[in-house]
Amino acid sequence: MLILLPVCRNLLSFLRGSSACCSVRVRRQLDRNLTFHKLVAWAIALHTTIHTIAHLFNVERLVDARTEEQRTLKTALSDLGDIPGDSYLNFARSKDPSPKGCLYVAFTTLAGLTGVIITLCLILIITSSTKTIRRSYFEVFWFTHHLFIFFFAGLVIHGVGKIVRKQTPDSLSVHDPDTCAKNYTLWGEIPSCPKPQFSGNPPMTWKWVVGPMILYVFERLVRFWRSQQKVVITKVVTHPFQTYELQMKKKGFKMEVGQYIFVQCPAVSMLEWHPFTLTSAPEEDYFSIHIRVVGDWTERLFQVCGCDKQEFQDAWKLPKIAVDGPFGTASEDVFSYETVVLVGAGIGVTPFASVLKSVWYKYCNDALNLKLKKIYFYWLCRDTHAFEWFADLLQSVETQLQEKNNPDFLSYNIYLTGWDEFQAAHFMVHHDEEKDVITGLKQKTLYGRPNWENEFKTIASQHPSSRVGVFLCGPEALADTLNKMCISNSEADPRGIHFIFNKENF
Repeated sequence: MLILLPVCRNLLSFLRGSSACCSVRVRRQLDRNLTFHKLVAWAIALHTTIHTIAHLFNVERLVDARTEEQRTLKTALSDLGDIPGDSYLNFARSKDPSPKGCLYVAFTTLAGLTGVIITLCLILIITSSTKTIRRSYFEVFWFTHHLFIFFFAGLVIHGVGKIVRKQTPDSLSVHDPDTCAKNYTLWGEIPSCPKPQFSGNPPMTWKWVVGPMILYVFERLVRFWRSQQKVVITKVVTHPFQTYELQMKKKGFKMEVGQYIFVQCPAVSMLEWHPFTLTSAPEEDYFSIHIRVVGDWTERLFQVCGCDKQEFQDAWKLPKIAVDGPFGTASEDVFSYETVVLVGAGIGVTPFASVLKSVWYKYCNDALNLKLKKIYFYWLCRDTHAFEWFADLLQSVETQLQEKNNPDFLSYNIYLTGWDEFQAAHFMVHHDEEKDVITGLKQKTLYGRPNWENEFKTIASQHPSSRVGVFLCGPEALADTLNKMCISNSEADPRGIHFIFNKENF
């Protein structure tokens, strides 16, 4: 019942955007939808294992009861139904011994056959969902994940065979189990103990899953309808460090800061849809994404967009693009706080490009009504080339804030986490220059990694009695660190400082 709900992106986006449905605290839980989806999947796997092992013992016991030569209550109950017109209790109707009898039950009964099918589907879905498979063999992940259609179909009809059986109410009124168990050899021969009658429980699973299944069908119809709407690539910009930018337009497209879209390019793959954070601001007349080449799909898109060529490309030569979205993320809540901490790692800076652009537009037009009063921005990168495409935006914001006489509005720290000896010597020679040798910004690049404990304590001292939103787009290890920092540096007193951790999840 729960496994499909976290992947209904349009439903979650609707709930997230509705203040009547969701408070900020509830929206933060919606941002963990994929984590919840995985937890539910592992719970299904665990209980499937228990269910299957229990049935293996159960079927063997029932098959043995059918082949047992000694006349006991167990064999008397198992023999019911051998005469036409009688009802049965033991669903193992063959008298073949184990293991042949067990295989007969598994592959000839509706419950057994559907059980085998849905278990195999579940094994394939889970084993192909590892991070290695998703990143290296996405189409394997995509195809096997769509086995969920057969999984749900098998699950719904799994109980139609009615192998879980019980004595009927009418039979209970004339055949008392406590009394007749002692006279099982005389069933049907004495009036007080006629042959017991049994019936199967009706299938119930469909009642639990039909609602989410209908919601998911509507979800896929909405996705299909949106993907058919025309998207025009207006500009392709190649940035350093194998990063390229697609600027696009689509009729009726409306976005908020930090949202993401799913992109498909038929010239690359008819099946693959990949999520990308929007790097444009809502105030701009186009929407854009930045893509770094990290796999086959991104490299192929790099080529079909002409980014590997030196000359300018004609617009009509650009590939067709399908877009689904936009969908809400944690970054939408940036403007709900007076103070925010933005942390990006590598290409994970993209959501904050949208945020900083929107801040720049809002600050230019209506700075007085802007609730957000202070931004602490941290960007961690391994390579100097990665800074180049984002530095222009930071320079624009930096210049604008200085012209507005509010340079303290944005405090940013850029950390270079990897360098060689030649670069270190070059940095030392130019360290005393007015502008940073790497980014061209007035704020100098720092080397190594932030001391998060010191950073959080400094922010806490600057903003007592505040709710500070901490937003991350980066790896899980950094997320764990920042989450712990938010907890340890928040005060128990409701009137004290509180750090609220938010992480981008795709």
